[in-house]
Amino acid sequence: MAPVGRRLPGVQPLADGADWLMLDEVYADQMALRLHLTRVRPRDVIAALPGAGDAIEELYQEVLGWCDGRQGFHRHRDRMHCPDGRAVSLKAEDRLSVIAHLVQEDICLLQKPDGAGEHILTAAILCFPASWTLAEKIGHPLGAIHRPVAPYDADMAPRVQRLFDHLHCDRPLWRQNALLYENPALYQPRRAADPRRSVTGPPGFLRSERQVMRRLPRTGAIVFSIHSWVVPLAGLTREQQASLDELRQEDRSPP
Repeated sequence: MAPVGRRLPGVQPLADGADWLMLDEVYADQMALRLHLTRVRPRDVIAALPGAGDAIEELYQEVLGWCDGRQGFHRHRDRMHCPDGRAVSLKAEDRLSVIAHLVQEDICLLQKPDGAGEHILTAAILCFPASWTLAEKIGHPLGAIHRPVAPYDADMAPRVQRLFDHLHCDRPLWRQNALLYENPALYQPRRAADPRRSVTGPPGFLRSERQVMRRLPRTGAIVFSIHSWVVPLAGLTREQQASLDELRQEDRSPP
């Protein structure tokens, strides 16, 4: 895991656009959980609006292209052989399900309708939610999606929208966040109206998300990919702990 990153708007250019997705040492474990969730909770973890089909198809082709260029993946006829030994059929019409079975990332697609002021979440795979639910966010604009997030205020909302508006196809961006949790589970949905669980002790785990933003060249849809790690706080390196302490100090400072 990289040193703890900073919250929005601390985004950086992605040095190599081919690295918009990642393959790491917990691929097999995370994919097993994704397969389980897409089987038992398909409507909770995958959603799409009517009209998002072109962007989903373009995303699908981009994911296949990424897999074709990565060691551990091998395409043979209508199947993609994966690093964990599975063979995923590429014939399924549900492109989002195929993507969910190929890569570790959760992926959100955001599109800006003609005349609209904000991008709207039109399709998503969300197997590893960090205290939010896909059902409450699908079809909503950026401002409404981020309304419960404390740093996302009236000043930041237009800045993030401008970032999306000016995102170039060949210049993806990325950021990394840091969240403290008592529970190490990757699947932690929470509805906006639900009370937060009371903290009974010090958090034992760091949950970090590598978030990449890129624009698809044909449809212009924004891809927001989320690669999640959960590690025990006790397992952080000295550098990572120092970075986390700095971030927590900033969180306590006035805006």
